[in-house]
Amino acid sequence: MDSNYTVLARKYRSQDFKSLIGQDVLVKTLTTAINTGRIAHAYIFTGIRGTGKTSTARILAKALNCLSSDGPTANPCGVCENCKAIAAGQHIDVLEIDAASHTGVDNMRDILDAAQYRPTNGRYKVYIIDEVHMLSTSAFNALLKTLEEPPAHVIFILATTEIRKVPVTILSRCQRFDLVRVPVETLKRHFAWIAGQEKIELSDAANELLARAADGSVRDGLSLLDQAIAQTGGHVDEQSVLDMLKRADRGVVVNFMETLLSGDTSAALAKADEIYNNGADLAMLLSDMMEWTHWATRMHPAIHAGEVNNSPYTADQREQIKQIDSKVSLNTLSRIWQVMVAAVPEMQASGNQKQCFDMLVVRLMHIADMPSVTEILKKQQTVNPDAAKTAPIKKEQVIAEKSQSKIKIENANDLATALQDSKEILLYSYYTSNIEIISISNNVIQYFDRRGDADFAHKLATWLNEKTGQTWTLERVEASQNTHTITEQKKEELEADPMVASAMDLFSDAEIVGIK
Repeated sequence: MDSNYTVLARKYRSQDFKSLIGQDVLVKTLTTAINTGRIAHAYIFTGIRGTGKTSTARILAKALNCLSSDGPTANPCGVCENCKAIAAGQHIDVLEIDAASHTGVDNMRDILDAAQYRPTNGRYKVYIIDEVHMLSTSAFNALLKTLEEPPAHVIFILATTEIRKVPVTILSRCQRFDLVRVPVETLKRHFAWIAGQEKIELSDAANELLARAADGSVRDGLSLLDQAIAQTGGHVDEQSVLDMLKRADRGVVVNFMETLLSGDTSAALAKADEIYNNGADLAMLLSDMMEWTHWATRMHPAIHAGEVNNSPYTADQREQIKQIDSKVSLNTLSRIWQVMVAAVPEMQASGNQKQCFDMLVVRLMHIADMPSVTEILKKQQTVNPDAAKTAPIKKEQVIAEKSQSKIKIENANDLATALQDSKEILLYSYYTSNIEIISISNNVIQYFDRRGDADFAHKLATWLNEKTGQTWTLERVEASQNTHTITEQKKEELEADPMVASAMDLFSDAEIVGIK
């Protein structure tokens, strides 16, 4: 046994921009920047694990310091002394720093002090700070000034999976690149090429499973492939990958969902027992059931989504799903989706996943059997055919009752009381303080506005029309008729009160400043 075995994720790590898969926009931007001499002083790479953040940082460091040309090159040779040292992580001018273990401000000060010295063997000193979001607040603050105006020979490359935890002050000083999830088809081609290099038999079905299980991460996918090779001895087929992932075959999932939607509870529970006894991970099975529901909804004829050839199912399985869709409503699929989404945290928190899953099956069976609202209404109309005829009469009764509850306005005080009861505070305040009511008759209000608010008439008319159920007209006169406002009327009434008059006499300078 070779004690120096290198795992696939390290052995086939990208060494230049051409071998960096799934990041076409990033590669094009960086190569163009290098070729045109527009090299930034700081970069930040973000994305999920295994998409090539650190690999890209090393490739960029090699491109800046490769000895095969007189200046930076977008095609580092990979064989010169600098390229080999950077690839091995041993170059004296390219420092890879793990922010998780160098979180303090003192660590950052040491780095920044060393940055002032010129590089020893390369053109640039390159600082690659991995998982930069782990730095402390004080360390970030110490980095700010140097990151904005570093020495001409220093390049900072930051990498993180948690871009939201990086301060905006740091982000604004860097060129940001978001590394995307690598598509399934790209991963499949990459895994097939590696299998060929390693002289490994990898079936298309097994490759498909590995690529989808990788969830866009090259490193995760290669780790799974490495594990599958170790398990099978070099003959990786679909069943071995399913056993390794503890995942039920998609054909099994399609059959299980068909049983589930058939309404036979005992058969569904028996099928769940069979899948569980065969070693399937129930949390993974729930994920596969959600995947099935998603694609079944997209294939449903009710939404006319067209062909979905990019689904992970074979042609026979897609035909089977269409047959199921013809018997199941879109409402049913939506309801079981909601129940399964709610069951995900339950499965994670449950001490016994099998019991939790069995109860989920029972819940899904009852949800699938529930009629839709339309079916319930049709059934009610069938039982009571006169219900539809009586509905308009009830509606008229409701309208009549509402009209009886409409307010009546006969004078200025009625209007003030109605505004106050309706909690129209702003309108009430303006009306009582600034409006002189001259007359209210036959839904016509004549008034003088002391402040001249152009919107008052529109606002009050709209409110009156709604509250009284009648059409009102507001006529504004140009000159005051020396009529009191509501507030002035209340003040006069208050001053005429004997108790208030006695209180006012006790204090020579007393005055009424407000009435509530």
